[in-house]
Amino acid sequence: MKNRFLKNSRLISHQLIDLKLKEGMIAVDATVGNGNDTLLLAKKVGDCGKVYGFDIQDIAIKNTLKTLKDNNLNNRVKLIKDSHENILKYINEKLDLVIFNLGYLPKGDHSIITKAKSTLKAIESVLSYLNENGILIIVSYYGHLGGEEEREELENYLEKLDQKKFTVLKMNFLNQINSPPILFCIEKII
Repeated sequence: MKNRFLKNSRLISHQLIDLKLKEGMIAVDATVGNGNDTLLLAKKVGDCGKVYGFDIQDIAIKNTLKTLKDNNLNNRVKLIKDSHENILKYINEKLDLVIFNLGYLPKGDHSIITKAKSTLKAIESVLSYLNENGILIIVSYYGHLGGEEEREELENYLEKLDQKKFTVLKMNFLNQINSPPILFCIEKII
């Protein structure tokens, strides 16, 4: 049981990161939360790579910084307390991998959620800065108030992306209860 490949969207997103991200690459965690994805990204990019991490909550930045310091990896990450919709205010270089976890901070205030308008603005910005063959991973937790609206708008946006420029994949679990997260993965072709 412990070696399951299709356990959940978060695990699959980490497997994609593990396959794609190499030493020296540049990655973004657009929603750092408690720092688990940020830590994985920092490990993968190595000493010569870079990770940018965004969140609007002080507690998320604090938790992520602690996780990074506990693993001696905080020197590889620039944490930014701001909305992911403002990514381009802080980044002006090409990106190899970006990950979003949409919803609310686990064990945090469930009334503070990602919202469609800022998420779509961030995704549009990120897509313009992805390297050729760069990957955007989105884990959409939508089983909360406002989550379904964000998921719908996200899916409507992604299905209209030019197939000559992007490949868009949607993975969802059909036989799981309680609104299991949906995984979207976008690869930039050109």
